Amino acid sequence: MLSIGFSFLCSIWEAVLLSITPSYVTSKVQQGTSVGKDLQMFKKDIDRPLSAILTLNTIAHTVGAIGVGVQASSVFGDSDVPLFGGFSISMESIIAGLMTLFILILSEIIPKTLGANFWKQLAPFTVKSLKILLFVLAPFVWISQLITKNLKTDKSKSVLSRADFSAMAQAGEESGVLKTTESITIKNLLRLDTLTVSSIMTPRSVMTSTDVTVTLADYYESSQPIKHSRIPIFDENKEQIVGILLKDDVLEGLVKGKGDDTVDTLMLKPIFINQNDNLNKFQGQLMKAKAHLAIVVDDFGAVVGLATLEDLFETILGLEIVDETDDIADLQKLARDNWEKRAKELGIIK
Repeated sequence: MLSIGFSFLCSIWEAVLLSITPSYVTSKVQQGTSVGKDLQMFKKDIDRPLSAILTLNTIAHTVGAIGVGVQASSVFGDSDVPLFGGFSISMESIIAGLMTLFILILSEIIPKTLGANFWKQLAPFTVKSLKILLFVLAPFVWISQLITKNLKTDKSKSVLSRADFSAMAQAGEESGVLKTTESITIKNLLRLDTLTVSSIMTPRSVMTSTDVTVTLADYYESSQPIKHSRIPIFDENKEQIVGILLKDDVLEGLVKGKGDDTVDTLMLKPIFINQNDNLNKFQGQLMKAKAHLAIVVDDFGAVVGLATLEDLFETILGLEIVDETDDIADLQKLARDNWEKRAKELGIIK
């Protein structure tokens, strides 16, 4: 029973230690508790407490098995229990089988279930008792770590992947902890590293732009109402974007009587990004440049469209952000429809 008792305790420690979440550790550390500091130390090098737990558990099982075997032999000797068909089984084998069943139920299933369900309540006890255990079994822990040192994978690498976090978000939604919109946002954030700029950009064929030689007054007259806050400016051959014009600058220039000035006098330097870059890089580039719009180019430097912070937010939220001046929500669909229409007229497709 002493062996099963120690094994029960080891299973409790193991289940609690592995059930404690990083957020719980962080909250305890922020509260300035000693439990939080010890948990942070255990989680940082979890091999040490686990080695101590497994060492004590192995000792308990081994000593218990030997003790039970010796006791059974001295009590029952070589006596056998007859079975059907002329077969028989020794009492030592029966005792060993019962011992295995007791270990399975009393020192594995029950304590690990309790530890996994009540880890918050048991965390302080686990921390204090494991500190004592680590001190008592220090030589064994040191030998264990020495043996396994060259067998470990990169410990700096997280055991959780993006797929794991996405699955947790889905599980949170299904359990009611997260709202559907929150789950979608989390999963979309995790996809930014795999989605490319080309998947969210406004294609060049439906991109609004203006000539570098146009005056502010002419642009205003031809573009009323001005639907976009930022307008790309192209040079004479329309193949190169040379700047970005802000709608507010146009209106301010007109108010100040500068309607005859050309748009190039107010244009800002454009930001360029490759269509194959992922959205994490796109976000970082816009933040670094303090810009809201980037011109998208292909591998040869040709302009293929533009992408904005609004496009990025739409991707994260899983929504189309449409304001009062937007006639069309999905410009990529419009570009595809226009291409299909031209292709049919040219006989390329039927």
